[in-house]
Amino acid sequence: MVYKYFPHTEEDISLMLQKIGIKSLDDLYADVPESIRFRKEYNLPEAKSEIELRQMFKELGKKNQQLTVFAGAGVYDHYTPSVIPQLVERSEFLTSYTPYQAEISQGTLHYIFEYQSMMAELTGMDISNASLYDGTTATAEAVLMANAIARKANQVLVSETIDPKTLAVIRTYAYFHGVDIVMVKACNGATDRADLDQKLAAGGVAGVVVQQPNRYGIIEDFSGYADACHAQKALLIINSVAADLALLKTPGEWGADVAVGDGQSLGLPMQFGGPYFGYMCTTEKLMRKMPGRIVGKTVDKNGQRVFVLTLQAREQHIRRQKATSNICSNESLMTLYATIYMSIMGKEGIKEAAQLSYDGAHYLCEELQKTGHFHLLYEQPFFNEFCMKYDHDVDALQQHFIHHGILGGIKVNDDTLMFAVTEKRTKEEIDKLVALALNPKLL
Repeated sequence: MVYKYFPHTEEDISLMLQKIGIKSLDDLYADVPESIRFRKEYNLPEAKSEIELRQMFKELGKKNQQLTVFAGAGVYDHYTPSVIPQLVERSEFLTSYTPYQAEISQGTLHYIFEYQSMMAELTGMDISNASLYDGTTATAEAVLMANAIARKANQVLVSETIDPKTLAVIRTYAYFHGVDIVMVKACNGATDRADLDQKLAAGGVAGVVVQQPNRYGIIEDFSGYADACHAQKALLIINSVAADLALLKTPGEWGADVAVGDGQSLGLPMQFGGPYFGYMCTTEKLMRKMPGRIVGKTVDKNGQRVFVLTLQAREQHIRRQKATSNICSNESLMTLYATIYMSIMGKEGIKEAAQLSYDGAHYLCEELQKTGHFHLLYEQPFFNEFCMKYDHDVDALQQHFIHHGILGGIKVNDDTLMFAVTEKRTKEEIDKLVALALNPKLL
């Protein structure tokens, strides 16, 4: 059968079949049992005009229920300036050329360089790479990086207060690289320092992974962690929500060797789970051990400013056996999105958004506690996310919220919800959620 949009002629197909020693295209599928082969017509609509297609997708989109979001767990409903989508599509940025072709990729290389500069400042670290796939894989890559640097130590300690999704990816990466993942106990919702010290003292530790804020939204105190890790020649890896670092003590200030996390909070829409991007920043000492790309600034023969990939041999990206990592690309479009966001918002704008998120979360927490039906899971400092025990039916409460247009938190366990607040949430929206929680039918 000749397909309208396939470029191959009957002669082309015949020559290819002859080359591989079969007579027909059906012979390619001879090993597929007849009982599972699809022999019916495909359920595809007839060809449509552009206006018909747009209308079809418009109707399809109406099936989505738009909710006011009070949920987080790694993805947050932050404000996105409307100018960003327009700037992202500019031709000097939105290009299919690889950054290796520096002479025609200056726009791409330029914004990656600016992104790296901004992320290094945001995290308090010396240098950033050109991004990774998401926060979970960035953290897993940091684990492998620590293991590769340590050489003789193959154990990485991970706090129980890290996001379970991130832990799952770490375990997957570690399993196939022979890295031993050992969990550090939690105490009252935070990393148990005594347990960490005991496991570090046992030796053989390549790195330690902690999260700030942690899986419960709690702001942990990492005082002395870096010294304890370095005394045992282990790296301290801190995973953080990028936007929160505008107000929180940075990984660099904690003495971290590697800062990782997800960059979705830097203006990227929630958009049904992605795409997002992961960031990784390190000290200058470790910059040649980083996975991914690094862009540097230099001058050409005419003395003009130019940007190029630097500090790493190309073999890192194209030769598996010699690679620091199998990560050979980056979420460049998403980093462009975040770069424009940070440029437009500026330092004060990002700080203000973080402060509004913090203030809104604490107001919601106080109002829910006043109802008498909600109690903090842990009496610990938190940022814009917190866990509350509810003394009635959590599932019924969540369905009640959804029925009234609110995504009211994430169910952590049978009696606990985790709420998140961003700068987009108004006092009126918070008060509506609290009022709904007092519905007599649910109590």
